[in-house]
Amino acid sequence: LCYFIQDIFSPQLEKTNLYFGTLTRMTVGEKNPTKSKKTILLVGETGAGKSTLINALINYSMGVKWEDEVWFQIVEEEKKSQTSDVIVYEIFDFEDQTLPYSLTIIDTPGYGDTRGVEHDDIISQRLMKLFQSENGVYELHAVGLVMKAYDNCLSKQMKSILDSLMTQFGEDLKKNIIALITHSDGITPENLLEALEASDIQCAKNNNQPVHFMALLPSQALWIKKREIK
Repeated sequence: LCYFIQDIFSPQLEKTNLYFGTLTRMTVGEKNPTKSKKTILLVGETGAGKSTLINALINYSMGVKWEDEVWFQIVEEEKKSQTSDVIVYEIFDFEDQTLPYSLTIIDTPGYGDTRGVEHDDIISQRLMKLFQSENGVYELHAVGLVMKAYDNCLSKQMKSILDSLMTQFGEDLKKNIIALITHSDGITPENLLEALEASDIQCAKNNNQPVHFMALLPSQALWIKKREIK
């Protein structure tokens, strides 16, 4: 049995505080105004795997491939779980590596943890400040609902955040709300999709089913790698 070990690096990030230390922008590379960009917002409960998913999305946009032995870590899980900041990650200079545009990811703190409803309300307030502040974000192309494959119900907090976004960006946004399913074993999570359909959350549909993407976490991906290279 051979073990696959990745070298983990942290790229140089430029940090900017957008609003009294509660909104933060982290930038890799330099923005090229002639290039197009796409912005995705991720929302999910604490422990859903949001930070790991962000690292995976950023690595993909930077051209890191499955077989590569190098992995860039942008988000540190331990530090991230202790903050109430809304963080904007901007990835420039990698257009056309795998995506024909630069990628901006808005990361909201996990809700539904031991800090209670007041903490969840703070998240919503800071998110709205991001969209309303002078140096904030004015476009939103997709909203990713980050949920674990074995979840079978949706929280009121997620519905509240989505209602606020609809107010800010209009009803058309529902066409770009998708489910990003973590902790997946590759099998369609029927219970979760049924719960999503039964909820009041309006999202993108394909063949009358919520549009969804399933993601493996690194520990699962590593296990698959080990299986492949025996």
